[in-house]
Amino acid sequence: MAIIECKQVCKNFGEKVALDHVSIEIPEGQIFGLLGPNGAGKTTLIRIINRITIPNSGEVLFNGKPITQQDVARIGYMPEERGLYRKMKVGDQAMYLARLKGMSSLDARKALKDWFVRFGIQDWWDKKVEELSKGMAQKLQFITTVVHKPSLMILDEPFSGFDPVNAEIIRQEILRLKAEGSTIILSTHNMESVEELCDNIALINKAKLVITGGTDEIRHRYGQDSVEIEYSEGVERRREVVARESVNARLGELIAGGMKLNSFKEVIPRMNDIFIKLVTQEEA
Repeated sequence: MAIIECKQVCKNFGEKVALDHVSIEIPEGQIFGLLGPNGAGKTTLIRIINRITIPNSGEVLFNGKPITQQDVARIGYMPEERGLYRKMKVGDQAMYLARLKGMSSLDARKALKDWFVRFGIQDWWDKKVEELSKGMAQKLQFITTVVHKPSLMILDEPFSGFDPVNAEIIRQEILRLKAEGSTIILSTHNMESVEELCDNIALINKAKLVITGGTDEIRHRYGQDSVEIEYSEGVERRREVVARESVNARLGELIAGGMKLNSFKEVIPRMNDIFIKLVTQEEA
């Protein structure tokens, strides 16, 4: 079942077309990658889902019904432009945002304390936000996005600015939240993260939907219909890529030549290569 359905969504800002009849379905309980170059329309679509802005036409459904402001309370949104009150104490800031999402003071304090311990920032509760490093501020933003256990989480470039260790911590938390039943929209330019985390993706470019579907299915769809053969010639290992229709003949040649075959596998393109190919085609 789709938790979010966008049906023929259009949005203009004056003469500029931000979204042009975009239709996507976001399955419940999965991680959905929302991809596209800067200015493609991703942030506009996210803001429409959050009812921050309204489409000119089309509609957004939440669990099969037109989305309402009450539904937005069940969404956790971490925008790319981080927004924290720098002069507030960290704990007060976190409590304020949790209470805005409908949590009681008691539940919010308990849940936040648990998250602070999990992320190793428990000693920062009474310090001011402006004293936090960029990485710690982003951890706080992530915590305040997910603390109320929303049905849908929208994370816009959640790994931006993190060192590899802290980026891995966030990745593991995203996977844990998915395992607990959350649906996550991941908007990112990090194609490695898309391959590791996303079950499905949608690529938007120049306000239009270019492609949508399962990550693995799309990678196979854009495969080169070729095979990589690895073989040994004496102590030296070699690799070569051949067209699928030629693979049997080439394997026969290698065996006849006394080569030791180690492996052969289908060549599957990386999401980064597919992203570049599709965006380049659209711009040609």
